[in-house]
Amino acid sequence: MEEAIKVEQLSKSYGNLLAVDNVSLSVKRGTVYGLLGANGAGKSTTIECILGTKRADKGLVSVLGYNPIKERRKLFQKVGVQFQECDYQPEIKVSELCEEVSCLYKNPADWRELCTQFGIGDKIKYAVKSLSGGERQRLFIVLALIPNPELVFLDELTTGLDAKARRSVWKILSILKEKGLTIFLTSHFMDEVEVLCDEICILKNGKIAFNGTVEQAKAATGCEKFEDAYLMLSGEEVEE
Repeated sequence: MEEAIKVEQLSKSYGNLLAVDNVSLSVKRGTVYGLLGANGAGKSTTIECILGTKRADKGLVSVLGYNPIKERRKLFQKVGVQFQECDYQPEIKVSELCEEVSCLYKNPADWRELCTQFGIGDKIKYAVKSLSGGERQRLFIVLALIPNPELVFLDELTTGLDAKARRSVWKILSILKEKGLTIFLTSHFMDEVEVLCDEICILKNGKIAFNGTVEQAKAATGCEKFEDAYLMLSGEEVEE
């Protein structure tokens, strides 16, 4: 299976802090890949280096066959990114923001259809600031999918959503995956990771603590529950 992302021996320091230490990973096209770890484990820096928004100190990165720094413009058309918070004018309406994002891409998806799919179709005339946290979160996912991407990065995608909305988002993402979309996500919800991810990578202090499937993580730790396996591998175990 062809690789959507290939990272080899990636390292990045900030002064004396080694944020990412010799990380190598591979994401197959049409799969869901989860990058996990405690806050400060190096997830954000790894993603920024993959996207080319930060330059790694060493290592090689290939995204959809492109060098993310040298071929940034070409890659921009094929990749969607959902961040926790976006910068936008405070009074902007949902429809205006979606239209603005659509204009940046050659073959954008139908944003109205996406809004309906993600349960905010009735909110397009509202100001973004008037949306609830959960509605805003779904809007950010819509914005990431407007480019009609081959690869999408989703950061804590269901934070602030209730159980029903979370399951609805999972279902849509599973359908998009079946259509060939590659999904790279970070999450602190282990039930979400179990449902969605084909493979995972757990970072601990900038190094890879585990790389493989959820089942392999449970087998490696002898844990029945994936959450327990994750806590053990990530070093987030709670002291009794």
